[in-house]
Amino acid sequence: MKYKKHICVVGLGQFGTELAKKLALSCEVLALDWNEDRVNALVDQVQRAVMLDARNFAALNSVVTANFDEAIVSLGESVEASILCTLHLKKIGLRMIRAKAISEDHAAILNAVGAQEVIFPERETARRLALQIINPNLLDFIGLAEGYQVMEVAPPNAFYGHSIVELELRKRFGVFVIAIKELVPERFVFLPDPSFVIKPSDIMVMIGRQEELLRLQKGEI
Repeated sequence: MKYKKHICVVGLGQFGTELAKKLALSCEVLALDWNEDRVNALVDQVQRAVMLDARNFAALNSVVTANFDEAIVSLGESVEASILCTLHLKKIGLRMIRAKAISEDHAAILNAVGAQEVIFPERETARRLALQIINPNLLDFIGLAEGYQVMEVAPPNAFYGHSIVELELRKRFGVFVIAIKELVPERFVFLPDPSFVIKPSDIMVMIGRQEELLRLQKGEI
């Protein structure tokens, strides 16, 4: 049986609730919040939902153990609560703690008390939206180190009818095609053969530097 990650989501505002519901599709999720209505609204959509005050170490320690794979602290609207919760989770022994922040000072404190990653959901959403508005062919992306990205790109019209090898994407743009999402018929092709011919209904999943991926969208054969 495939192992399912055990994830704790603390704080069930809009961000925490959506995150918990999505994670519960493939992970064992424990959702925590002090608000009874928020907990009740989620109780049937995650593996376990509990009402408690995450500022209270004893209460948090009674349901969260060091065996959890990670925790996400989504208490950004309450600076004190998010800091105390992160501190408590570190004391409990969580190996990975991600915490939502509302300012750079808040982020610095969260890092200092034990958060391995600080999240600014509004900034990330705004950045994605801006890139998609500026570059309509950019469907989605995942940031990597040193300026590299994994992007889903709708191929330019000039790519249609040409194979991957004919496009010479590595030579011309320094990017690699790691998968193709075919929409007609619906199919996912991982590491497509160089002879794969690009169709208007395809989505190219590519890796490379962001500036080169964006330049590719305007490429001509």
